[in-house]
Amino acid sequence: MSPEQIRVVIVVYLSALLPLVLVPWLRRRQVIPGWVPAVYVGSFLLCALGWELWFTYGWVAGDAVDLRRADVLNRMLPIHINWLMNSLADAGAVCLGGLWLMWRTAKRDSRVFEQWQWWPFVVLFIWCIGQNIFVEMFLYHDQLAAGKPLSWAPLVPTGPWWNPVLFVFGDRTITLQGQVAWLIMPWILYAGTIAYVRRWKHGNSVSP
Repeated sequence: MSPEQIRVVIVVYLSALLPLVLVPWLRRRQVIPGWVPAVYVGSFLLCALGWELWFTYGWVAGDAVDLRRADVLNRMLPIHINWLMNSLADAGAVCLGGLWLMWRTAKRDSRVFEQWQWWPFVVLFIWCIGQNIFVEMFLYHDQLAAGKPLSWAPLVPTGPWWNPVLFVFGDRTITLQGQVAWLIMPWILYAGTIAYVRRWKHGNSVSP
């Protein structure tokens, strides 16, 4: 394996598995609110069903991931767990990480999760897009490059049919299709978190 491929494997497994351990541990110690695990699970399902399963298997007009990357990565990240690892990383490192940044931006005021606040949302949006550009440029560039078609997916409605190259950095390309999911996801994540937190707080307030 090349150093770059080793880095890919380490980053994927750490970003997927570390939150899977940390979230229950932090909740047990009451460091994070009781609503966080449910938002984590919901984010995982949304990422998996919204695009990760579709991108992994190439269900609609796309190539499966094992056709888009080196054989050594197919052995280290088998196709049938690829979507799982990516969805766990998306839910933990990206979604919960973004919500944490929102909370910090709001000066640790938890009311940011009860009513829409634009400046924290801008931070979440920039985080989601920024990390995805980084991933496409430096982590998964070999499997997301122009000429390697990704499947249509529910949260990537443009599909491979309208996929202009947004910009080029050296030999790395950033395409529209690779970014669409994370242009949509922050809006759903924040609105869904607010709705769930309100219900969760109401349920706790009326519990005996």
